[in-house]
Amino acid sequence: MEVFEDTILDALNAKQWIRIGNAGRFERPAQFEMERTIMARKIAILGGTGAEGSGLAYRLAKAGEHILIGSREAARAQETAGVLRERIGGGAQVEGLDNPSAAVGCDVAVLTVPFSGIVALLKQLKSVWKPGTIVIDTTVPLAATIGGPATQVLGVWQGSAAEQTEELLPAGVSLAAAFQNLGAETLAGDGPVDCDVLVCGDDEKAKQVASELVGKIPGARALNGGKLANARIVEALAALLIGLNLRYKVHGAGIRFTGLPLK
Repeated sequence: MEVFEDTILDALNAKQWIRIGNAGRFERPAQFEMERTIMARKIAILGGTGAEGSGLAYRLAKAGEHILIGSREAARAQETAGVLRERIGGGAQVEGLDNPSAAVGCDVAVLTVPFSGIVALLKQLKSVWKPGTIVIDTTVPLAATIGGPATQVLGVWQGSAAEQTEELLPAGVSLAAAFQNLGAETLAGDGPVDCDVLVCGDDEKAKQVASELVGKIPGARALNGGKLANARIVEALAALLIGLNLRYKVHGAGIRFTGLPLK
């Protein structure tokens, strides 16, 4: 049977009827409300058992992506994956693996480990990455990593955490920086987020994929933040947002840029 993919996608979003070949029209069963067109790619969330990683995994799996939760311990990753599958329902595709297994099995990897652990992780994975893998770095070098205030960032020799990551990736693996300004509590919720996400990078394909993933989160808008060197500005904004959360006693302060096209 021929599947009219665009019709299916419209149905998934609007809960309309779908048409499959000449078999007529069928109402979409309620138990498959969370399903999406099958996606071949797999997205690894490395450090995915933490608050930021699990929140991002939840949002992307809910949008129909096939997620590999990566952790230092496979058992912890499997436990987190089970919780997410139960919460999302509808045949959500979420697996739990150790970080190297998740990295080698993915097409896109999102780094959500703390700044203090990123160098060790990237050195561990240097011989694991497949050529063509896209890495998206969410790392913020908060001073809290070394016992300082979370409202300040550390100076990084390379200029930013993302630029440090670039130095530690092998040839053939591309990089974009994104999601630094989306807090864990916001990601863990179900409502739309009120935040623009700046995507920085020197590889256009990596930036395109990162922007696409931003668009999977209701309310989030991806903006082209320019070259990877600009990630140092975006990372500092995360510390600023933490300070705003503390001063105004909120949990989801975000950023919006005005005067730009809505799409």
